[in-house]
Amino acid sequence: MVAVVGSAGLLVSPAPVHAQSAPPLRGLPDFTELVEQVGPSVVNIRTTEKVSARPSMNGMDEEMLEFFKRFGIPMPKIPRQQGPQRQQPEEQPRGVGSGFILSPDGYVMTNAHVVEGADEVLVTLTDKREFKARIVGADKRTDVAVVKIDATGLPAVRVGDVSRLKAGEWVMAIGSPFGLENTVTAGIVSAKQRDTGDYLPFIQTDVAINPGNSGGPLINMRGEVVGINSQIYSRSGGFMGISFAIPMDEAMRVSEQLRTSGRVSRGRIGVQIESVSKDVAESIGLGKPQGALVRGVEVGSPAEKAGIEAGDIITRYEGKAVDKVADLPRLVGNTKPGTKASITVFRRGAMRDLSITIAEIEPDEKVAAKSADAEGKAKPSTAAQQLGLVVAELTPAQAKELKIKGGVRVVSADDAAARAGLRADDVIVALANTEVRSLKDFEAALAKVDKSKPINVLLRRGEWAQYSLIRPAR
Repeated sequence: MVAVVGSAGLLVSPAPVHAQSAPPLRGLPDFTELVEQVGPSVVNIRTTEKVSARPSMNGMDEEMLEFFKRFGIPMPKIPRQQGPQRQQPEEQPRGVGSGFILSPDGYVMTNAHVVEGADEVLVTLTDKREFKARIVGADKRTDVAVVKIDATGLPAVRVGDVSRLKAGEWVMAIGSPFGLENTVTAGIVSAKQRDTGDYLPFIQTDVAINPGNSGGPLINMRGEVVGINSQIYSRSGGFMGISFAIPMDEAMRVSEQLRTSGRVSRGRIGVQIESVSKDVAESIGLGKPQGALVRGVEVGSPAEKAGIEAGDIITRYEGKAVDKVADLPRLVGNTKPGTKASITVFRRGAMRDLSITIAEIEPDEKVAAKSADAEGKAKPSTAAQQLGLVVAELTPAQAKELKIKGGVRVVSADDAAARAGLRADDVIVALANTEVRSLKDFEAALAKVDKSKPINVLLRRGEWAQYSLIRPAR
């Protein structure tokens, strides 16, 4: 200590200086205990499908015959086999994914796309026991599936509270990326409520997720499952730092219905909706951009019977605020069909409360069959599929309704077409400045364009026309 001489000649000790207390240093978490705790509940899922064996001629398959023909090589003399040759279907590997044990009696949760189209599902536990699984049910809209294996006393996961999950929180994934079983990766929650689908507000993370991780659990630091790893954002097919997980609360609602009835029942009201822009909200007196703008109302739908009109803005449903357009399908979809619900709309400067009876969304397969019968079959065009498009002929009734001479209807839009904003039921009326009245016109116009450059598309969406630029992936 340094003494200071005061004016009276006395030694005075200075007052001690206290350094500001620094926040405690935070080290990286240790995931070893979590892996030991949750690891045994994670399973590997392999699927197979039966494919017809190629017909053979004199003991050679089609590929071998094509080889001899293409290069002009004389066919070898092979003794002709007597009698008809029966071709038995062959079991071929279809895919690899992950899953986790929901209950000790053998219920396992995974993604719907992991088991879709599979003839056989094989579940392997961490102790190397393997079981043939029965698909209890799968829901494409949320990409959730439940399978059942004949086993008891299994280590089930604990389900966490998704509402407690926060951005920046550490999370861990266990799965089988590229078929590598029991692989552990970790990261943080990047964001919640990511709108990438009609019925799911995804959890976004930077946890390394790759093909094969699908269906595996996303685990918080309490050892609870808070999501199902489902999707990645990628331009190469591999991990690029952005992954999406299905929130566990939504997945459990779906799994309960699948286990009870094998299918999921959702509500619908029969409206076409879009978001409300800031300019529109201010111009009509709504104030801030909120709610779902009704672009159209289906004839005979619950919405029409309740008095909802095109141009209404739905701001509340069953007392819950509809802050953005994606909120409405989730709220209505989670309502049991046949239920009466209250709905608030903003119409011409005033709020109105209406009562509506919720109908049921038809299963995907029925909708697809009905669309194919009523609206023409989809055209499996290779060139169109490269752009992410599946299209079908426009019926005369649809053309008359839209007051156009013709066009092609978009059945589905993925990849480049989806990125350009195209979606199912859009009608393409021109492609690369060439008028399109039929599938033949569409194919001819598409054959002439340079598919390495952006392609302009003029489309009709209801009563509105708009341009989109499809930019093929490089």
